[in-house]
Amino acid sequence: MDLIKGIAICAGMESINVPGATGNIDTNFEGKAAAALDALARGADFVYIHIEAPDECGHRHEIEGKVRAIELIDEKVVGPIVTEMNARQEDFSVMVLPDHPTPLSLRTHTAEPVPYLIYRSNVKGPGGRYDETGAGKSGLFQPEGPLLLNYFFGLKEEKDV
Repeated sequence: MDLIKGIAICAGMESINVPGATGNIDTNFEGKAAAALDALARGADFVYIHIEAPDECGHRHEIEGKVRAIELIDEKVVGPIVTEMNARQEDFSVMVLPDHPTPLSLRTHTAEPVPYLIYRSNVKGPGGRYDETGAGKSGLFQPEGPLLLNYFFGLKEEKDV
């Protein structure tokens, strides 16, 4: 997606072109995970992966496609990255979240809060479900993205979030 690539470049990040990245349900999920792992192996200390598929399915009111896109993100991106990073035996953190809601009923973006998941390899805890209900029960709410990033990067404590 050109907008996301442009933001990354303006932020001083390397924009990696992944063959087969379409911005849709047929995107190269595995290629995105492999590119992220390769960047980390080359010394990057942070990677950002944008996957547009659930959003696009939401715009088209495709419930099966949206669910499948989320499953594929878990199966082909998040799972393999966490598995590989654990095998490297280095501390790492992963954050998973949508950039905005796109409810199927509305077929457009809304300004509602989004659930987020933060996994830290060096923190053991009970965990929980990653969904809107689990997010609401967590007691953790972050009204502004920059503050969430500060927490993710260790610039704020959880109590300050």
